Amino acid sequence: MNKVLISNIYKNNFEINSIITVCGWVRSRRTSKSGFSFISVYDGSCFHSIQVIANNVLSNYYEEILNLTIGCSVVITGNLTLSVGSQQKYEIKAKKIKILGWIKNPDTYPVSAKKHSLEYLREVAHLRSRTNLFGSIVRIRNSVLHSLHNFFYKNNYYWIPTPIITGLNAEGAGEMFRISTLDINCLPKNNNGFVDFKKDFFGQESFLTVSGQLNLETYACALSQVYTLGPTFRAENSNTSRHLSEFWMLEVESAFSNLNDILDFSEMMLKCIFQFVLDNCVSDIDFLKKNIDSNIFNRIEKLLLLDFIRIDYTEAIKILKNIEYNFKNPIFFGANLSSEHERYLVEKYFKMPVIITNYPKELKAFYMRLNNDNETVASMDLLLPGIGELIGGSQREERILILDKRLLELGLKKEDYWWYRDLRNYGTVLHSGFGMGFERLISYITGVSNIRDIIPFPRTVNSAKF
Repeated sequence: MNKVLISNIYKNNFEINSIITVCGWVRSRRTSKSGFSFISVYDGSCFHSIQVIANNVLSNYYEEILNLTIGCSVVITGNLTLSVGSQQKYEIKAKKIKILGWIKNPDTYPVSAKKHSLEYLREVAHLRSRTNLFGSIVRIRNSVLHSLHNFFYKNNYYWIPTPIITGLNAEGAGEMFRISTLDINCLPKNNNGFVDFKKDFFGQESFLTVSGQLNLETYACALSQVYTLGPTFRAENSNTSRHLSEFWMLEVESAFSNLNDILDFSEMMLKCIFQFVLDNCVSDIDFLKKNIDSNIFNRIEKLLLLDFIRIDYTEAIKILKNIEYNFKNPIFFGANLSSEHERYLVEKYFKMPVIITNYPKELKAFYMRLNNDNETVASMDLLLPGIGELIGGSQREERILILDKRLLELGLKKEDYWWYRDLRNYGTVLHSGFGMGFERLISYITGVSNIRDIIPFPRTVNSAKF
C-alpha cells in the first residue's frame, strides 16, 4: 500500500494520475444527482483536507459510502488528479474506499460539524483535537517546539532532562504537589507526632517540581550553556484563564553571562521562533486569522521589526503613578506589578513588548543576584501585549555569603540547599538564566486567550479529567 500523508501531497508534487492511498477521517460528504459523492478527508498532518470523488460504480457505494458521516475513518485508494474546482489543488478519484470505523450515532457525535464553544470542547477534550481549531493549535505547538530545539542546538546549548520529582521548592515560595506512597489511612508518625517521611518511598518529603532551574544551574557550571523543556507543577488555587496546575516550562541557564546577555538572548530567541512560525505554519495561521484573531499576521510581523523596550522597575513605577488610570491594585515602590499594570504598560503606554529589570529584592527569589544598592536584584520580566509576563529571569547570585544571607532572610534552611551552595564554593562564575511558560507563548502566537485551550489536557483546580 503506497500510503501517503496529505501534507506530503501538497509538499512533494506527486505525479499526477499516480495511484496513492490516503488514510484519514471524513470531514464532510455531499452527493450529486449524477451518481457521485464528494468526500472531504483529513489526516491531521496539515490543515488541508483532500477531496475524494467516489463514483457509484464502487462496489460499496450504496451500502456504505452513502452512509458516511463526519468522523468516520476511511482508507482511500485512487488516482491523484488536479482539481477542476477552485477550493482545492488536488483531488483523488477513488478506486477503492474501505471504511474502518463508523460513528455509531451521528446525531450525538460530540464534535459534529456545527460550531462549538471552547468551554464545551474542554468537556470533550479527548475529541476536540478533531476540530480545525485544535488541530491548528497542536501543529503550531509542535512547530514551536521544533524551532526551539533547533535554535538552541545552533547556539551550542545542551538539553538537560531535569527531574520532575524533587525535595526542594526552587522558588522558595508557592504551593507544591506532594507525592507519597504512604497509606493515607495509616500514616506513620515520628516522636513529635508528625508524619514520618523517612518511611516514605524516597526517605524524605517529596514534591512535583515547580522549576528545574536549580538542577539546571549545576550543568551550566560545567557545560556553560544548557536548557530544559518539560512539565512543571504549581498547586496554587488559581482559576484564571492564565494559570494551569500542570504546564510546560522552557528554562535556560548560561555561565559567564550577566543580566544584559540574557535580555539580548531572550529577545533573539523569540524573534527566531516567530519567524519560523510565519515561514512554516501559514495555513494554520491563516485559519486562526479568519476565526480567532484577524490581526495575527500583523501582530507577529510587527514584533519581528521592533527592538523591545527596556525599562527599570523604578521607571515603570513612576510611569504608572503619573498616569490617570483607575488601577484596582495600588502603585508604589515595592509593589508587585499585577497583570493589569503589566498589560497597561505593553498595550496602552508603549504598545509593544517591554522588558522590566531590577525589581526590589523582596519581590524576587533568593537566587537572584543582589545589586549594589542592596535593595534590588538583577532580574527581568519580559512582557508581551495580550499576555503580560512571558519570560522571567535574572543574573544568579554567585557569591556564597550573600546567597546564604538571602536564604536566611527568606526563612530557608542552608542545609536544604547544600548542593546548590556548593556551586558557589567550587569554581563559582557569573551566570544567568530565565524561564518561559510554553503555553503562554503559544497563546500569544495563536491569539487563543485561555491557556486551557493551548494544552491538550488541562489540569486546573477541581479538574483533572481525561
